[in-house]
Amino acid sequence: MSTPLSYFPPRDRRPLGMPAVAPAAEGPLRRIGVFRALMLGDVLCAVPALRALRAAHPQAEITYIGLPWARELMQRLPMVDRFIDFPGFPGLPESGVDQGHVPQFLQLMQSEQFDLLLQMHGSGRIVNPLMAACGARRTAGFFEPGAFCPQPELYTPWPNEGHEVHRLLRLLDHVGVARRGDELEFPLKPQDFSDLQAVWPGADAETPYVVVHPGARLPSRRWPVQRFAEVADRLARQGCTVVLTGSSGEAALVGELQSLMRQPSVNLAGRTTLWTLGALVARARLLLCNDTGISHVAAALATPSVVVASGSEVSRWRPLGRGAHHVLWQAMECRPCMHVACPTGHACALAIGAAEVAAACEGRLAVALTQPRPEPRVYS
Repeated sequence: MSTPLSYFPPRDRRPLGMPAVAPAAEGPLRRIGVFRALMLGDVLCAVPALRALRAAHPQAEITYIGLPWARELMQRLPMVDRFIDFPGFPGLPESGVDQGHVPQFLQLMQSEQFDLLLQMHGSGRIVNPLMAACGARRTAGFFEPGAFCPQPELYTPWPNEGHEVHRLLRLLDHVGVARRGDELEFPLKPQDFSDLQAVWPGADAETPYVVVHPGARLPSRRWPVQRFAEVADRLARQGCTVVLTGSSGEAALVGELQSLMRQPSVNLAGRTTLWTLGALVARARLLLCNDTGISHVAAALATPSVVVASGSEVSRWRPLGRGAHHVLWQAMECRPCMHVACPTGHACALAIGAAEVAAACEGRLAVALTQPRPEPRVYS
């Protein structure tokens, strides 16, 4: 049977010195695991915590345990040395469960013998028993009062307010790790820009462009495609090229958007990788999107954005970082929404009109076009 568990080669580290002080966690931390098996925006929100962890323990081997898609991202982040694929677990909605590989995953985790395993997945209601079974010398993370807590002195109550970045940093506060800022990072390389030009030569043209991304993993998070088309047409009339993006699974949605537009546009749905999409966003003058992972990519790259947040918890998931980001949303008693598709008419999305979004976009764009585009940080 083939294994779903994979690694990339560990980076060379000198022997570890003494770690940061942590409650009931004296002793050297040579092997640290971080568990956060979530999607793009969730993972990018963990980068400030990973950065702080690396600064506090520069010689430790840090292993990230996550969903397979995140392997390439972790290979590029200098804070992470190794990666382990997570096969899913019953009750977690982010991916399917390969139940046949769960025992193999646990066996591997127990063989790792982590000095510290950090549960950064969330409140811990589902995953804390799993963390306890991983055989780490110490575990730390979040718990819900009254629910299972593997190691009470190292676990802290899950905060019910605040941005996701700051929630994760509270865990590091709890275990004595100093913060190193709350900025996001998206590790682009020079080759990503060359690859983007091969996909769309217009990326290097002098004409400014805006990116319009109408998709989101959950239909309940999507603003109506007709309204995206109305705003995209107005942006095109401002003299910008409109570039439509989405995954291959969103090609039909993006095709519908393009067909509803009256102005020309460039359709890159299904044609970009994570990295060429990042390069595209890095050179854009504006991003218009739903509250989804690409909004955090823009925040990491200092690209101005306008985000229509349907159903999500805005204070927790708004773009956080450099650049001008404008989130439009309607307060509703049913927020945050837990539904895949809205069962009550999607009032939170319909309350945000195209004229309101267009005005926000035009305001951000007017400022952006008067300034030189900042050069994104490029990783070697």
